[in-house]
Amino acid sequence: MATAAQAAAAAFLSFLSSSPHHTAPSSSVSFLAARVLPASLRAAAAGSPTSASRSRGRGVAAVVAQLPTANPEVASGEKKIRWSSRAVRSFAMAELEARKMRYPTTGTEGLLMGILVEGTSDAAKLLRANGITLLKVREEAANVLGKSEMFYFSPMHPPLTEAAQRALDWAINEKLKSDGEVTANHLLLGIWSDKESAGHKVLASLGFDDERANSLAKTAVDFGLFNGAISLWEL
Repeated sequence: MATAAQAAAAAFLSFLSSSPHHTAPSSSVSFLAARVLPASLRAAAAGSPTSASRSRGRGVAAVVAQLPTANPEVASGEKKIRWSSRAVRSFAMAELEARKMRYPTTGTEGLLMGILVEGTSDAAKLLRANGITLLKVREEAANVLGKSEMFYFSPMHPPLTEAAQRALDWAINEKLKSDGEVTANHLLLGIWSDKESAGHKVLASLGFDDERANSLAKTAVDFGLFNGAISLWEL
């Protein structure tokens, strides 16, 4: 029987295959956000310009290769990026978590929640082993960003914040240095790399640190999935 995360990922991929855009109606988001959202979330709603590529493949591999990116080589199709199934499920669940939180956008905190909901990646296992659970992340995200009003409804597919897009691009840029897939490990390290992002602040408040980031990076190196980022946290 398919898990909830797998079902959500399947629905997400179906949407990507059939829809030419991956954006929420900006006018409705801005109007509602101005009325019912905390200031931090209004800013996120107003400043979320990212969207997925206009062209969509019908196979899973084609769709996965076109998750949102600002990397010109990947966006133009000059270079192909493969995303692991766990990373794709994490991305899909991030949108659902943003909607559960009634946020207008999918931020780095949403990506973090998506990793935990998917639950089977090394990144998720490391987080749980260090006491960082989905419930704690949800609670801390509300502390960092504030809570939406009960009657605010998120877009069906909340667009990425600039910070979340940077996390994806960081993961892609690291993967371009080596072979293999972009994994949930890369996503988590991408979140941690941006110290001003909500996801980084949530992780830091829950005890995640450079030592744990190094541990995850070394795990990825052992499996040939990661290259060159171990020293990043020491810069």
